[in-house]
This record gives sequence, structure tokens and C-alpha cells, in this order.
Amino acid sequence: MAAEASTSPGRFGPYGGRYVPETLVPALDELDAEFRRAWSDPVFREEFENLSAHYVGRPTPLTECRRLSQETGLQVSVKREDLCHTGAHKINNALGQCLLARSMGKDRIIAETGAGQHGVATATVCALFGMKCEVYMGEEDCARQELNVFRMKLLGAKVIPVSSGTKTLKDALNEAMRDWVTNVRDTHYVIGTAAGPHPYPTMVREFQAVIGREARQQYVNRHGKLPDVGVACVGGGSNAIGFFHAFISDSTRLIGVEAGGLGIPSGQHAAPLSAGEPGVLHGSFSYMLQDEEGQVLATHSVSAGLDYPGVGAEHSHLKDMGRVEYMAVTDDEALTAFKELARLEGLIPAFESAHAFAALWKNGLIEPGAHVLVNMSGRGDKDMERAAQLFGY
Repeated sequence: MAAEASTSPGRFGPYGGRYVPETLVPALDELDAEFRRAWSDPVFREEFENLSAHYVGRPTPLTECRRLSQETGLQVSVKREDLCHTGAHKINNALGQCLLARSMGKDRIIAETGAGQHGVATATVCALFGMKCEVYMGEEDCARQELNVFRMKLLGAKVIPVSSGTKTLKDALNEAMRDWVTNVRDTHYVIGTAAGPHPYPTMVREFQAVIGREARQQYVNRHGKLPDVGVACVGGGSNAIGFFHAFISDSTRLIGVEAGGLGIPSGQHAAPLSAGEPGVLHGSFSYMLQDEEGQVLATHSVSAGLDYPGVGAEHSHLKDMGRVEYMAVTDDEALTAFKELARLEGLIPAFESAHAFAALWKNGLIEPGAHVLVNMSGRGDKDMERAAQLFGY
């Protein structure tokens, strides 16, 4: 089953497209052309893959979770993106986009970040390439992710706190977009997720698709079969689309887990695929959280990286096609999974990844004995101070 059924460039079914100021259209055209050229260029691909292997640390391993399997009644394996350099999958995309920016002669890089992992990854690659880096981050997220703020500064990036709106990821993205409109000639905007205007959703998916390609081959090599179920957390959706992409044409059941916050009925959540409607946000038509007048709703999640009112366009298409099942788990469920994974397997996931693991405890969601592959998109170092506060340690 093809994920991108529409023949229109930048569209996934009815979703995607470009809804941006006219000023940005030439920059997006340039980026689209450069990405298509570079991705078909053996020299570019060789440099990307060489750095992925010798700097990022790919391929990341597959870990069998025996105690977790006994606890849940499932056969659980984990794709270990937490072992990438900087601690999450985000560096796959940051590396690819900074290579593109360098080839376009743009030496000023801007980015937005929520949990800070994308900001850290972008600052890391900018340090490697000697590029100027500025990262927009909501004040709320700066406070709950102080460690990553320090890491970005140590790497030479300027962190710009955003005090507008909810002071979270949505608002950081707004400010980064405004910056790009003003400085488009010398600046490349490294969007951190599979959202935004064309070509970002396709480009980010391609840079992250290495996750699924590796995981699929590793699983088949070890088990002699495909997993019955694949699970990943979904905010904007880059780790999930990168993980799911290799399995779209297979029989593997795919489950995307959103941030249910305090519960969908409370309205305090960040689950646009579970409780939103299609609309335009940050240059793309996709599912989003909005009121009856189309105004963006405030979100809530214990996870800064999932605290976003929209989602990548391809996820919206996969939802409508029925190829991926999307569900939400609450803050409490994610925090329980966070503790249980540490206790049972010695693995401490990021709060984002903990949402994916929480699905393993959902009664009736997955058939007992099923072989399940979970994408652990990042490790929980960044969340330890907040976790200690929440657990009273």
C-alpha cells in the first residue's frame, strides 16, 4: 500500500502542501530542488551515510526485552535510537538538513525545539560544520529542559526563549518561521519534525527512514519474520514516520501513540489525530487541535517533545487510509511505563518514548503473545530532573 497516494507534489492524499508567505516560496523551491538533487547524488549519500556511521553511531541495535515481555505477555523488541549521538533520533534529520544547507551556501542555521533534543542535535552538527546556530525554544520548555538548554549553549548555539502564547513548541516554531521570512537569503531553517510546508515532510521522512530500514532488516535477521506490531510515539511525527515507512507495504500492524495528557475528555492533551480536525498549521494542511472558529487550541503533555497541536501530513493520510492506528495515552500511563521500563530492563526512555511503551499495558490493544517492535526514539537523561520531582525522589 503506497503511503503517498496523491500525484500532486508535496501532498499525501489531501494533506500537506504549502501555506506560506510569498517570500518563502523561492526558498522552498530551492530546498526542494537541492534535496532531490542531493538525495540522488552518490557523493552526497556517501557523506551522509559515512557521518551516520562514524559520527552518529549507526546502525543502532535491536534489544530483546525478556523481563518486559514476561510482564506484558508480549514478545517485545526495541529499536535503540536512544544510542544515537546526542541521545535521540533527531540527529539523523539535523545531519541531512545541515549538509543540504552547506551545499546551498547557507551558513546560518535556525531551529525550533520542544524537548531540546532537536536543538541539541542541530547545534551539534553546526559545531561539526562550523555553522552559526540559533535555536528558538518556549520559555516553559526552557524551564523543564534546562539540561538541554545548557548543552546547546555549550555547543555554541544561541538559545532564544519564546514568551508568546503557551511558551511551548508551537510558539517556538512560530518565531522560527518569522525569523526565516526575514532572513531567507542566508539562513536555512532546520524544521525538526515531519511537519511544515513541502518539501519538509518528505525530506524529514527520508532522513529518518533509516530507522525503519535498519529495524526491519535486523528483526527479520534475528526472528526470521516481520514483527506482528510496530509501535512509536507521535508528536509532529518524525521518529514514527521514519520507523513506519519501511513497514507500510507489509502486514505489520502499526500503532502511533499520541500524548493524551490529562485525558482526552479533559481537553488538556496533545492528540490531534485522536481528537482534532483537519486545518492549516505552520504551512501545512493536516490534523490539528482547533476550536469551532479554527483557532489553535492550547495543548498539555508531560512530554515537551509531544506538546504540539499539529502533526505531519503523512500521518494524517495514513490515519484516513486506516494503515496506521493512532491512539493516546495519558501522562500517568506514560510515567508508569517510564518507571517500569527502567525497573524491568534497565532502559530509561525519554518521556516521549515512554508514551509508546505505555501502549504495551493497554488491555486488549495488542493480542497476547504478539511479537512487538517498539521504537525507543530517545533516552531519558533530559527528563531525569522532572521525573525526580514528579516521583518525589
